Amino acid sequence: MRKKILTISAVASCATAAVLGQGSHAHAAVLASSVAAHGARPAQGDAGPSANTTMTFAVTVGALSITAPTSATLGAGNPGTTIGPTPLGPVTVTDDRAALNAGWTATAASTDFTTGGSTSPETIAASNVTYGPGPITATGTVTTTPTTITLSGTPQSVVTATGVVGDNTASWNPNMTVAVPGNAVGGTYTATLTHSVS
Repeated sequence: MRKKILTISAVASCATAAVLGQGSHAHAAVLASSVAAHGARPAQGDAGPSANTTMTFAVTVGALSITAPTSATLGAGNPGTTIGPTPLGPVTVTDDRAALNAGWTATAASTDFTTGGSTSPETIAASNVTYGPGPITATGTVTTTPTTITLSGTPQSVVTATGVVGDNTASWNPNMTVAVPGNAVGGTYTATLTHSVS
Protein backbone atom coordinates (compact mmCIF):
# COMPACT_ATOMS: atom_id res chain seq x y z
CA MET A 1 0.00 0.00 0.00
CA ARG A 2 2.79 2.39 0.76
CA LYS A 3 4.42 1.80 -2.63
CA LYS A 4 1.33 2.98 -4.52
CA ILE A 5 1.16 6.23 -2.61
CA LEU A 6 4.80 6.95 -3.32
CA THR A 7 4.32 6.25 -7.00
CA ILE A 8 1.41 8.67 -7.32
CA SER A 9 3.39 11.40 -5.53
CA ALA A 10 6.34 10.93 -7.84
CA VAL A 11 4.19 11.25 -10.95
CA ALA A 12 2.57 14.50 -9.63
CA SER A 13 5.98 15.95 -8.83
CA CYS A 14 7.26 15.20 -12.32
CA ALA A 15 4.24 16.89 -13.95
CA THR A 16 4.68 20.00 -11.84
CA ALA A 17 8.37 20.17 -12.67
CA ALA A 18 7.60 19.87 -16.38
CA VAL A 19 5.23 22.81 -16.27
CA LEU A 20 7.62 24.92 -14.21
CA GLY A 21 10.48 24.04 -16.53
CA GLN A 22 8.62 25.45 -19.51
CA GLY A 23 8.83 28.96 -17.93
CA SER A 24 7.70 31.79 -20.28
CA HIS A 25 6.60 29.37 -22.99
CA ALA A 26 3.97 27.95 -20.70
CA HIS A 27 2.82 31.45 -19.72
CA ALA A 28 2.58 32.46 -23.38
CA ALA A 29 0.49 29.43 -24.13
CA VAL A 30 -1.92 30.38 -21.37
CA LEU A 31 -2.18 33.98 -22.67
CA ALA A 32 -2.77 32.75 -26.20
CA SER A 33 -5.61 30.62 -24.98
CA SER A 34 -7.11 33.62 -23.14
CA VAL A 35 -6.93 35.87 -26.21
CA ALA A 36 -8.48 33.24 -28.36
CA ALA A 37 -11.26 32.88 -25.90
CA HIS A 38 -12.01 36.60 -25.40
CA GLY A 39 -11.07 38.17 -28.77
CA ALA A 40 -8.04 40.26 -29.85
CA ARG A 41 -7.69 43.87 -28.67
CA PRO A 42 -6.22 46.68 -30.87
CA ALA A 43 -2.75 47.82 -29.89
CA GLN A 44 -2.53 51.02 -27.87
CA GLY A 45 -2.54 54.09 -30.20
CA ASP A 46 -4.17 52.33 -33.14
CA ALA A 47 -7.08 54.27 -34.72
CA GLY A 48 -10.47 52.74 -34.78
CA PRO A 49 -12.95 52.91 -37.66
CA SER A 50 -13.20 56.38 -39.34
CA ALA A 51 -15.38 58.36 -41.76
CA ASN A 52 -14.36 61.40 -43.85
CA THR A 53 -16.53 64.45 -44.67
CA THR A 54 -15.62 66.97 -47.40
CA MET A 55 -16.67 70.47 -46.26
CA THR A 56 -16.97 73.61 -48.41
CA PHE A 57 -17.91 77.27 -48.04
CA ALA A 58 -17.84 80.28 -50.39
CA VAL A 59 -16.24 83.72 -50.00
CA THR A 60 -18.55 86.20 -51.74
CA VAL A 61 -17.27 89.03 -53.93
CA GLY A 62 -18.62 92.51 -54.60
CA ALA A 63 -17.80 95.54 -56.75
CA LEU A 64 -15.23 98.31 -57.05
CA SER A 65 -16.77 101.73 -56.30
CA ILE A 66 -15.88 105.34 -55.49
CA THR A 67 -17.68 108.12 -53.60
CA ALA A 68 -16.99 111.87 -53.44
CA PRO A 69 -18.71 115.01 -52.11
CA THR A 70 -21.75 116.13 -54.10
CA SER A 71 -20.65 119.76 -53.82
CA ALA A 72 -17.79 121.84 -52.45
CA THR A 73 -17.03 125.56 -52.05
CA LEU A 74 -13.37 126.34 -52.69
CA GLY A 75 -13.37 129.89 -51.35
CA ALA A 76 -12.94 133.34 -52.92
CA GLY A 77 -10.13 135.58 -54.13
CA ASN A 78 -9.32 138.65 -56.22
CA PRO A 79 -8.05 138.44 -59.79
CA GLY A 80 -4.37 137.50 -59.84
CA THR A 81 -4.47 135.76 -56.44
CA THR A 82 -4.49 132.15 -55.29
CA ILE A 83 -7.43 130.50 -53.53
CA GLY A 84 -6.59 127.60 -51.26
CA PRO A 85 -5.40 125.02 -50.78
CA THR A 86 -8.93 124.10 -49.76
CA PRO A 87 -10.00 120.55 -48.74
CA LEU A 88 -12.59 119.20 -51.16
CA GLY A 89 -14.01 116.61 -48.76
CA PRO A 90 -13.47 112.85 -48.42
CA VAL A 91 -13.06 110.70 -51.52
CA THR A 92 -13.28 106.95 -50.85
CA VAL A 93 -12.60 103.90 -52.97
CA THR A 94 -14.23 100.68 -51.76
CA ASP A 95 -12.89 97.47 -53.27
CA ASP A 96 -15.09 94.48 -52.40
CA ARG A 97 -13.82 92.22 -55.19
CA ALA A 98 -11.88 89.96 -52.78
CA ALA A 99 -9.23 89.66 -55.48
CA LEU A 100 -5.73 88.19 -55.40
CA ASN A 101 -2.77 90.38 -56.47
CA ALA A 102 -5.08 93.00 -57.98
CA GLY A 103 -4.96 96.78 -58.20
CA TRP A 104 -7.01 99.85 -59.09
CA THR A 105 -6.56 103.42 -60.30
CA ALA A 106 -8.64 106.42 -59.23
CA THR A 107 -8.77 109.33 -61.68
CA ALA A 108 -10.07 112.90 -61.68
CA ALA A 109 -11.25 115.14 -64.52
CA SER A 110 -12.96 118.53 -64.55
CA THR A 111 -14.87 120.79 -66.86
CA ASP A 112 -13.81 124.43 -67.16
CA PHE A 113 -15.18 126.90 -64.58
CA THR A 114 -17.81 129.33 -65.85
CA THR A 115 -19.95 132.17 -64.52
CA GLY A 116 -22.82 134.28 -65.90
CA GLY A 117 -23.38 133.48 -69.58
CA SER A 118 -20.32 131.23 -69.82
CA THR A 119 -18.72 133.48 -72.47
CA SER A 120 -14.98 133.31 -73.01
CA PRO A 121 -14.25 136.17 -70.52
CA GLU A 122 -16.54 134.38 -68.04
CA THR A 123 -14.59 131.12 -68.26
CA ILE A 124 -11.58 129.97 -66.23
CA ALA A 125 -9.87 126.84 -67.51
CA ALA A 126 -9.75 123.74 -65.33
CA SER A 127 -5.96 123.85 -65.71
CA ASN A 128 -5.95 126.80 -63.28
CA VAL A 129 -6.76 124.35 -60.48
CA THR A 130 -4.30 121.96 -58.81
CA TYR A 131 -5.55 118.72 -57.20
CA GLY A 132 -3.37 117.29 -54.41
CA PRO A 133 -4.63 114.01 -52.88
CA GLY A 134 -2.71 114.47 -49.62
CA PRO A 135 -2.48 111.66 -47.03
CA ILE A 136 -4.34 108.41 -47.75
CA THR A 137 -5.98 106.24 -45.12
CA ALA A 138 -6.27 102.62 -46.23
CA THR A 139 -7.65 99.39 -44.80
CA GLY A 140 -6.91 95.84 -45.88
CA THR A 141 -3.88 94.63 -47.83
CA VAL A 142 -3.13 97.42 -50.31
CA THR A 143 -0.34 99.85 -51.19
CA THR A 144 -1.52 103.30 -52.34
CA THR A 145 0.38 106.01 -54.22
CA PRO A 146 -0.95 109.59 -54.58
CA THR A 147 -0.21 111.91 -57.51
CA THR A 148 -0.74 115.68 -57.59
CA ILE A 149 -2.20 116.88 -60.90
CA THR A 150 -3.34 119.98 -62.73
CA LEU A 151 -6.98 119.43 -63.62
CA SER A 152 -8.13 119.00 -67.19
CA GLY A 153 -11.02 117.51 -69.11
CA THR A 154 -9.03 114.26 -69.51
CA PRO A 155 -9.09 111.78 -66.59
CA GLN A 156 -5.74 111.65 -64.80
CA SER A 157 -4.54 109.25 -62.13
CA VAL A 158 -4.67 110.72 -58.62
CA VAL A 159 -4.34 107.53 -56.53
CA THR A 160 -3.11 104.09 -57.59
CA ALA A 161 -3.38 100.89 -55.57
CA THR A 162 -1.14 97.86 -55.96
CA GLY A 163 -0.60 94.59 -54.11
CA VAL A 164 -4.30 94.24 -53.39
CA VAL A 165 -5.32 91.03 -51.62
CA GLY A 166 -8.95 90.65 -50.55
CA ASP A 167 -11.24 93.57 -49.73
CA ASN A 168 -9.75 97.01 -49.11
CA THR A 169 -10.61 100.71 -48.88
CA ALA A 170 -8.73 103.97 -49.39
CA SER A 171 -9.81 107.48 -48.41
CA TRP A 172 -8.26 110.88 -48.99
CA ASN A 173 -9.31 114.55 -48.72
CA PRO A 174 -7.81 116.33 -51.73
CA ASN A 175 -6.61 119.91 -51.46
CA MET A 176 -7.74 122.17 -54.32
CA THR A 177 -5.69 125.26 -55.19
CA VAL A 178 -7.07 127.82 -57.66
CA ALA A 179 -4.88 130.30 -59.53
CA VAL A 180 -7.30 133.13 -60.36
CA PRO A 181 -6.33 134.79 -63.66
CA GLY A 182 -5.51 138.49 -63.53
CA ASN A 183 -8.20 139.24 -66.12
CA ALA A 184 -10.94 137.20 -64.42
CA VAL A 185 -14.48 138.59 -64.50
CA GLY A 186 -16.25 138.81 -61.16
CA GLY A 187 -18.84 136.15 -60.34
CA THR A 188 -19.31 132.69 -58.87
CA TYR A 189 -17.61 130.09 -61.04
CA THR A 190 -18.85 126.52 -61.25
CA ALA A 191 -17.36 123.33 -62.69
CA THR A 192 -18.00 119.60 -62.42
CA LEU A 193 -15.23 117.39 -61.02
CA THR A 194 -15.60 113.70 -61.87
CA HIS A 195 -13.84 110.91 -59.96
CA SER A 196 -13.64 107.43 -61.46
CA VAL A 197 -12.01 104.15 -60.47
CA SER A 198 -11.10 101.08 -62.45
